[in-house]
Amino acid sequence: MTKLHDLHDNPGARKDRVRVGRGIGSGLGKTAGRGQKGQTSRSGVSIAGFEGGQMPIHMRLPKRGFNNISRREFAELNLGTLQAMIDAGRLDAKSVIDADALVAAKVITHKRDGVRLLAKGALTAKVSLKLAGASAAAKAAVEAAGGSIELPAPKPAPLSKDEAKAARADARAAKAAK
Repeated sequence: MTKLHDLHDNPGARKDRVRVGRGIGSGLGKTAGRGQKGQTSRSGVSIAGFEGGQMPIHMRLPKRGFNNISRREFAELNLGTLQAMIDAGRLDAKSVIDADALVAAKVITHKRDGVRLLAKGALTAKVSLKLAGASAAAKAAVEAAGGSIELPAPKPAPLSKDEAKAARADARAAKAAK
């Protein structure tokens, strides 16, 4: 029987670090495997991606894509997950289910910019939902189960150039009439 004081790693499980610069007989003495002179033989080198003065590859390649800093990030919720949580008793189908209720029930971890319902899975319970968004198929599935879903009003479409010009003219005329 192995005693507590006899416990040890398997042979070769822990490898000693290489101690460089410890004499000529070690094989890594004197210059410690760094060669001679130059920037990389000294400490504090930060030349990752440096190509000896040639234009680096990350600068030669064209830039692609666009990151929208104003994008909205939604927490996603599937119909199947929603039904499973109702069946498990973590959500009450009789009350209004919103983002706060989902976080409290630990169905989602963060509200982010709102919760968006997706149509993966099946919903049989009659639920009343108040969410930031839903796919068309998810909305149809909730209504088919006898439930309702409340979504925020969509943003109005932007005015065309002619409509914007007419609106400015009307505003100037109203201001002049005062």
